[in-house]
Amino acid sequence: MSRAPSPEADDDRDGDGDGDGDSEWRFGVDDVGPDGIIDDEPEVEQLPIEPESPRAENIVFVLLGVLLAVGLVVVTVYPGAF
Repeated sequence: MSRAPSPEADDDRDGDGDGDGDSEWRFGVDDVGPDGIIDDEPEVEQLPIEPESPRAENIVFVLLGVLLAVGLVVVTVYPGAF
């Protein structure tokens, strides 16, 4: 058994008591902190990424991935090459 909403509920859908029925939220869930305070400071995700110099460990893994990919392409195109 379902109930239809009362007419009073339609008058104030956003619950702010002004009765205008405006159901738009002013802030998103991500904009408001856990204690309800709005944080306007940029988060770590919003800060620009600064380029750094490549390290030897990263270069080795990139080259290993490139060699593996080229090897797979060669074996796929020329099955009897090796």
